Amino acid sequence: MFELDMRSRKPIYEQLVDKMKELIMHEVLKPDEQLPSVRTLATQLTINPNTIQKAYRELEIQGFIYSIKGKGSFVSLNNQTKDIEKIASVMKELEKLILEALYLGIQAGEMIDLIHALDSGKKGGDSND
Repeated sequence: MFELDMRSRKPIYEQLVDKMKELIMHEVLKPDEQLPSVRTLATQLTINPNTIQKAYRELEIQGFIYSIKGKGSFVSLNNQTKDIEKIASVMKELEKLILEALYLGIQAGEMIDLIHALDSGKKGGDSND
């Protein structure tokens, strides 16, 4: 379910948060679906349970999951993608990445083509009909 890059400079818990958010946003994980327990996931991924706990805590703070004491963690309803603060945060990060790409010599047209390709892929290729 998850592929983590142990050589990445990005912390493992952040990689896990990103993968879980991706699965939730693409509705691979459905609202109210129970997530694997911290121990189960730690065993499957062979990483420290504290790392899983930190990722789950961050997902809960961001509103992607909720916890029920004694029962576990569950996927929240999909209203978090409409969160204005989250959109602002993503846009700010995107701006930094675009500026870095431009600095490295990537042409604006290449980035626009990539955006169009990603957008058409997200919609299932409607524009290709």
